[in-house]
Amino acid sequence: MGDGLDGRRGRNAAAVALNAMDLKTLLDTPPWEWPRNAGKILHRILIDRQADESDRTDAAELAGDLIVVNDEIAESLLEIIGNPGEPERLRAAAAIAVGPALEQADTSGFEDPDEVPITERMFRRIKQSLRKFHSGDGFPKEVRRRVLEASVRAPEEWHRQAIEAAYSSGDAEWGLTAVFAMRRVRGFDDQILEALQSADEEIHREAVAAAGNWELAAAWIHIEALVADSATPKLLLLAAIEAAASIRPAAARNLLSDLADSEDEEIAEAAAEAIEMAEASEFVDEEDGDDLVRGKWIN
Repeated sequence: MGDGLDGRRGRNAAAVALNAMDLKTLLDTPPWEWPRNAGKILHRILIDRQADESDRTDAAELAGDLIVVNDEIAESLLEIIGNPGEPERLRAAAAIAVGPALEQADTSGFEDPDEVPITERMFRRIKQSLRKFHSGDGFPKEVRRRVLEASVRAPEEWHRQAIEAAYSSGDAEWGLTAVFAMRRVRGFDDQILEALQSADEEIHREAVAAAGNWELAAAWIHIEALVADSATPKLLLLAAIEAAASIRPAAARNLLSDLADSEDEEIAEAAAEAIEMAEASEFVDEEDGDDLVRGKWIN
């Protein structure tokens, strides 16, 4: 019996070592260069309750990539989210991981199944499960927050009330989740403008991104000031650069020109991309009465 136990321990140790080696390879490799069996590797680690929690959490984060996610992986992620016996950090990571597939399915539809990594049945199951998890008793706050953040990638009617409750809760973490969700769900212009004044940098940054996404003209003066201020924190500046190109393309081209020559490569690249986006959004077809004026630059 002792030899049998030792043998099992040895096999378990070998499996853990193999998992860690395979996971490190995937973590160090861009998804488009992953081997064909990457999904199977990640799924194996994800469902192995003997594996290290950190390894399973990393596997959950990677398993949400559109290159590998499928119905089987999505089902396992849902099981982890709903299981109170699983570590909270892993459950939160699993919730975030179902977001990309949810968004892809919501955006593309199912006319061409090859464009969507999950089936329509699984799409409906994910949406129903996330709603249930968010409203369920006994779910930790961190898990419920991530569930809401993932679920708004396929917006539904119930999200409005959930976002309103999160934003008005007085809890800073729920407030951050709410403003993040406002990027996906329409109808929160006033709250976004209010959140632009937040002293919390993360909330401020999410509000900037939301303002850009919905092209809020009332946010322009604030966004312009962030871009022009050399003291603006880098992550906030990057969000403001993108938002500027969405809100007021013509003004953004001039505003961002100096930043395109920044010594910081990330800032310079973001500014250059934003300028290109601004130029593309300006050059549109404009209908003038019965005449169609093509390629007219507008302000």
